Amino acid sequence: MDTTSTIADLRADHRAAAGVATAATSATSASNAGAGGLRIAPLSAQGALPLVVKPDGGTDWRGQFHAMAAIAAEQLPRVGGVLFRGFHFDDDTAFRAFASAFGHPLLSYEFGSTPRSQVREGVYTSTEYPAHQVIPLHNEQSYTLQWPMKIWFHCVQPSESGGETPIADSRLVYQRLDPAIRERFAQRRLMYVRNYGNGLDLSWQRAFNTEDRAQVERFCRAQRIEFEWKPDGELRTRQLCQAVARHPVTGEMVWFNQAHLFHVSNLAPHVRETLLDVVGSVDELPRNVVYGDGAPLEDDALASIRATLDQCTVRFPWQQGDVLMLDNMLAAHGRGTFTGARRVIVAMAEPAPPGLG
Repeated sequence: MDTTSTIADLRADHRAAAGVATAATSATSASNAGAGGLRIAPLSAQGALPLVVKPDGGTDWRGQFHAMAAIAAEQLPRVGGVLFRGFHFDDDTAFRAFASAFGHPLLSYEFGSTPRSQVREGVYTSTEYPAHQVIPLHNEQSYTLQWPMKIWFHCVQPSESGGETPIADSRLVYQRLDPAIRERFAQRRLMYVRNYGNGLDLSWQRAFNTEDRAQVERFCRAQRIEFEWKPDGELRTRQLCQAVARHPVTGEMVWFNQAHLFHVSNLAPHVRETLLDVVGSVDELPRNVVYGDGAPLEDDALASIRATLDQCTVRFPWQQGDVLMLDNMLAAHGRGTFTGARRVIVAMAEPAPPGLG
């Protein structure tokens, strides 16, 4: 099959479907059969996130993409995430074709903060952290000023146990946070500080996908990232970013940052102490975050933020073949610990318009 032609045809279908809205795709009446012979229902009675879409007949996604895209176009702004379950994806190429068919070129992983490997153009492994480590909830690349609006996760192989990709409604997180913390973070904003390499974190070459210092500098200037080449040849960056943001489609405010991930308090106490002994000072940590004016974040505020994220978390076990599509501003994601082999791949698309933070 000509993959390029297939993607072009499916994109044309998606453009035609973009304005489709049917009562059958309402999350509140989602127990009914949806458009195009699809079955639609919330994952659980406790909330609308994620909305589950299943085939009501054949499992070939290509023949049903028009209806799948119409559901996503209507429901993503409402619920934040759609789980396509029970469809057949032949291989990584089919997943790439599916994500591409929504109409936006897939993005490369620039200025990344975690290790990933490219599977093929626009498709990456999920974060390659050891199985015993939890990855807390976060919105993809909310530690910078440019992020993808859409993100897809495809479960090629579920783990023997654990390994969920927990999610949370970022609007709900914003609403449930202590108002004093929320307003303080929003007003003072956040400064992310990163020291690359030295065997402690991603090298600058891997984070920026280049060996060329000049290319790194051009990227940093374009993205309003302060940069400094240290005497040992390594790189330090600082960037002032949002703590909250307004969604460009719904107009709703969302909690949108990675303060709880970047802050040194995210590390276990013994790891934190050892790391500080190695690097010598907080300024030399592989990653850290402070208020925009340089003042340190309060540990109790971060503990409150983490508790709120936990309260908003939705978990479900992966099934082989699942594809989870998220609006990256409306829904945060993470990863649980797991045993056994696990393979989840990721694609991202649609750069956010500027000025949302």
